[in-house]
Amino acid sequence: MSNLRNGLSKQTLLKQVFTDPKNYPYGFSRSGDFSINESKALTAYGCYIAALVDGHIEAETDEDIAYIESAHGKIEPSTTEQRAWLKYQKRINRPKAGSIYGTKKASSDTASDDLVSELDDDLDMDLD
Repeated sequence: MSNLRNGLSKQTLLKQVFTDPKNYPYGFSRSGDFSINESKALTAYGCYIAALVDGHIEAETDEDIAYIESAHGKIEPSTTEQRAWLKYQKRINRPKAGSIYGTKKASSDTASDDLVSELDDDLDMDLD
């Protein structure tokens, strides 16, 4: 196999279990994002597809080329492995939701402070 880079081969990569403890600490099957078949496909083929897409190994078969083209959006995914990989990529690369409260401290708005003061004054007058 002259297509090997970094000592990686298709057989060794397919024997490795693909996990993502950062994004899926309890595994793909327990996340609720993937079906049973998709989580099995990611676990079994994830290391291999990642190596293909990242260029660590070269494509040897038409199936390998299909994995790469599917991952880059050039063709529609046709296998469970391709669909699972695309779904995984969309999940881990989606924008992070911001807080509804924002990240900056609330600035003192003088107009709203004046309104609160007026309301307090009105309430004090009504109580007297």
